[in-house]
Amino acid sequence: MSALVIDFESIYEALNFSYNDSEFIINPETQPCNFSIPDAVMIVASMFYVLIFLLAIPGNLTVGLVICLSKQSLPPSDLYLLHLAIADLMLAITLPFWATSVTKGWVFGDAMCKIVTVLQELSFYSSILFLTCISVDRYMVIVRAMEARKANRQVASWVVCAAVWAVGALLSLPGLFNSSFPSQTQSQMVCAEQYDPGSADVWRLATRILRHTLGFIIPLAIMLPCYGVTIRRLLHIRGGFQRQRAMRVIVFVVFAFLLCWTPYHIAVMVDTFFRTKIVPYRCPARMAVDQAMFATQSLGLLHSSVNPVLYAFVGEKFRRRLFQIMRKVGIMERTTVSRTSRSSLSSEITTTLM
Repeated sequence: MSALVIDFESIYEALNFSYNDSEFIINPETQPCNFSIPDAVMIVASMFYVLIFLLAIPGNLTVGLVICLSKQSLPPSDLYLLHLAIADLMLAITLPFWATSVTKGWVFGDAMCKIVTVLQELSFYSSILFLTCISVDRYMVIVRAMEARKANRQVASWVVCAAVWAVGALLSLPGLFNSSFPSQTQSQMVCAEQYDPGSADVWRLATRILRHTLGFIIPLAIMLPCYGVTIRRLLHIRGGFQRQRAMRVIVFVVFAFLLCWTPYHIAVMVDTFFRTKIVPYRCPARMAVDQAMFATQSLGLLHSSVNPVLYAFVGEKFRRRLFQIMRKVGIMERTTVSRTSRSSLSSEITTTLM
């Protein structure tokens, strides 16, 4: 039997082979880049989602209640505001699911993953589109007042609302690609997009382009000129405090939209460039972008609770309606407030700016 034993050492020496594991160097470009968030940050993010939920629900419900209890027929601006409040409510409903997912993983199953994602996408697109509709309506009433009076804006506003919800529902369909599956870095389930590996890059690029263009770039390209021309028009109108109040609301609206959504879209665009290999990257850059997406998404969700303040509570007409309802139900004591009547144009501006 000893004659059958092969001396491999002598064979390696004869062939001049040598093996030294100390010479093996790992190529960092081929290593997976895993992104992990500290537990303390996850808890803070979960509490932040709950806080947004607690602010958005009563705020948007109050907006809807005040508008619906109005005895007059709803002008287009109020109708868009009502649907905007509904869209923000839909987004707020999804926040407890994400708050739980951040700390405990996705524990609600695959079907709820798709439903919650589609609901969030629907509210995301419809909310921004209704913001755009409000900017166009204010432009028409303030800048093109004669044309606005001649047009049948009441019927057109209902058609626009139906079209916005239809477009939002269509754009939210990619949310059906989201599934519940085990995380690669943790022992928890996650709810995220899951494409076929062969076509993942194509699908992801297509959905990202839709999200950037229809969910940010095009609405912003409409809102900025409308509000810019509107402000220029108001600068040439005598109105004193009323004019300044209208301009202040407009500036706050544009500023809040840019503040909440611009950082998120920039982070997602950079992530898209990385995933499609348009821009080369290393692991530290990739992790920085993932962290930025996580943080800026929370900032974007905050916009759903800011809308009631900007579009309603800052407006004089809305506060007057709210106080009237509170006095009727006995929450506030009845007080007599007399106000001087303003010009028809100033009244039109006040109605438009709520």
